[in-house]
Amino acid sequence: VQLQASGGGLVQAGGSLRLSCRASGRSSSRYAMAWFRQAPGLEREFVARHGRSGGRIDYADSVKGRFTMSRDDAENTVYLQMNSLKPEDTAAYYCAVEKEIHGDYDNPLSYGYWGQGTLVTVSS
Repeated sequence: VQLQASGGGLVQAGGSLRLSCRASGRSSSRYAMAWFRQAPGLEREFVARHGRSGGRIDYADSVKGRFTMSRDDAENTVYLQMNSLKPEDTAAYYCAVEKEIHGDYDNPLSYGYWGQGTLVTVSS
């Protein structure tokens, strides 16, 4: 599976961005997918996970109520709508495909395929 993330950019605090991640090589509908982010000097952290179609969606506490993850399996694409952005949301955002055998959904080790990252910068 190859993942191509896009949609990052520079936005003022309080603004919005929508990230996209398109999967190719295999149908994404078979897999749970997630978004992680990594700020300079920090570890990669969980943002959101969407189960297979109709499945549960989980969010990190830091983004609940502001970010919404969705998926369009017909387009093999997942999205992350980010509203009310804060400077602390600044990071490279990565999409990922969950392994068939996996651990906790918020652990990066549970994911076997990663996109290249798209940079989000929120100015104060």
